[in-house]
Amino acid sequence: MIQGTGSSVGKTLIVAGLCRIFAQDGYKVSPFKSQNMALNSFVDIDGLEMSRGTVIQAEAGYQIPRAFMNPILLKPNSDNNSQVIINGIAKFTLNAKDYFSKSKELKEIATKSYQYIKDNFDICVLEGGGSPAEINLREYDLVNMGMAEQVDAPVILVGNIDIGGVFASLYGTVMLLDKEDRERIKGIIINKFRGDVDLLKPAIDALDKKFKEEGLDIEFLGVMPYGDFEIEEEDSLSDIIQKKVDKEKKYINISIIKTKKMSNFTDFHVFKQYEDVRVKYIKDVEELGDEDIIILPGSKNTITDLEDLKKRKIFEKIKELKEKGTVIVGICGGLQMLGRKIFDPLKLESDFSETDGFNFLEYDTTFGEIKKTVQVERVIDAEEGILKELRGIKVLGYEIHQGVSTIKSNIVCKGNVFATYIHGIFDNSEFTNGFLNIIRSKKDMPIVEKIETYSEFKEKQYNKLANLMRENLNIEKIYKILK
Repeated sequence: MIQGTGSSVGKTLIVAGLCRIFAQDGYKVSPFKSQNMALNSFVDIDGLEMSRGTVIQAEAGYQIPRAFMNPILLKPNSDNNSQVIINGIAKFTLNAKDYFSKSKELKEIATKSYQYIKDNFDICVLEGGGSPAEINLREYDLVNMGMAEQVDAPVILVGNIDIGGVFASLYGTVMLLDKEDRERIKGIIINKFRGDVDLLKPAIDALDKKFKEEGLDIEFLGVMPYGDFEIEEEDSLSDIIQKKVDKEKKYINISIIKTKKMSNFTDFHVFKQYEDVRVKYIKDVEELGDEDIIILPGSKNTITDLEDLKKRKIFEKIKELKEKGTVIVGICGGLQMLGRKIFDPLKLESDFSETDGFNFLEYDTTFGEIKKTVQVERVIDAEEGILKELRGIKVLGYEIHQGVSTIKSNIVCKGNVFATYIHGIFDNSEFTNGFLNIIRSKKDMPIVEKIETYSEFKEKQYNKLANLMRENLNIEKIYKILK
């Protein structure tokens, strides 16, 4: 099990890298995260919802992502409650206190999923969440030491040196745990280092000495440098930060509207594959106006986010830019916003029973209690508008939405606007490169005839991660910890 001294230390990618290494070495490997909290989710082949972080780990291990790898997913509705998804199906909405009251039942659910992996795979790499040193929650814990104890897993602890204080956080995390949990930690990894590793040696030796004085057998497994690989980060917009801009070169500029309850921003990680595309997230209306494409992304609370766009005057600005010819794209919640009206008679998402959309496209949306989660395969059938030239191209993706729109197809196009319920639509390289070529042509930029598929692009990144880990971590020691 990989645990961290806190959030954003790099646990997800360490697990992904280990899954690729073990798979390369001939083992059948599965990732496992008993509980995850994220607005970025995926739909597996059975129509079950799971976290995006676990998806990249499964792909890295040459496995088809399945919901049993992430049996509990929490999708925050507000600061006070979350939608609870059990084994891929939305079951209820709970506040933290009520959720913790179900910890025994939830542990049994997590353990059952883990047992399936144990019976069907050679190796399971578990990922923790946040920090195991949140000792006020140890009684209810089912994602860190509580899960490690349940399945008797040795633990490797990861610390992030980039934010500072890594040695204090590693030592402090270990020493805050009770004796049994402390002794479960068998190794440590320092992650996200920039600089000369030799400068860390005195501190590593001092930390090792302190652990030995406490009677702990914790191996130092290595220092992972900051890696130049393009693998999506589930919980951070940092993965969309672009490389330096060449002032002599033309780019396709994409603005993604940053809403408070934005979901599935991983839909846009694919744009990092294209050297002539630059992406930025927009929070203020003043930042809009110099882009070729505006994207309204998915949302966990579409009406709340739409009302907020109106309040921030982004709503009217997008209307103005649409009339000037800017291409407008809506995905899932963004599709709902681009229609005429949104109705929420049960007030599932907000205190509004209805609100006006952008009215760019001719449909309405009504929210109900049924949530749609399904993988889809469609052919672009636009008879007009920006997607007309792409008619006949097949796209794969998945739908996750609580709302029914009065549309005949889950891809709608009119003029310079298109909207879709399909998450992952841009992962389809023929479609995306064709769409970008339409913009390139308008801007008198070079047309890109062929590009590697997004799957091929990701494969190179997973191998790059695995190679970097083999070069900088003691994989032999990690195998010994496994045994």
